[in-house]
Amino acid sequence: MHPNDVSGQIVDAAMRMHTRLGPGLLESAYEACLVYELRKRGLNVACHVPLPVVYDAVHIQVGYRVDMIVADLVIVELKAVDAVHPIHRAQLLSYLRLTGKKLGLLLNFNEVHLKDGIIRLVNEL
Repeated sequence: MHPNDVSGQIVDAAMRMHTRLGPGLLESAYEACLVYELRKRGLNVACHVPLPVVYDAVHIQVGYRVDMIVADLVIVELKAVDAVHPIHRAQLLSYLRLTGKKLGLLLNFNEVHLKDGIIRLVNEL
């Protein structure tokens, strides 16, 4: 699959799920439902993937975890916050660089309309 096809499936699943659940739940509830929805579509979803920082060719475990990696192609970071801040974008860009992945989605479920909470970021590598 192509990363754009995977991201389209992720966005479709998230929007469908958000339409049913609405805003106001905990991030963990949205995560569990999105994982279910994506797996139901036949996509491989890895959750809470450990992410070391590589410094001087040494892998340093400092406790970073990626919320989801879908089909080993797209990083998904979930939020349920009042507003997405620049630090949230920076976090996703750092995860893309550290993993070598090209495409990431930041989904903030605390929006009346989920389309207003979707941010797509590309790692130019």
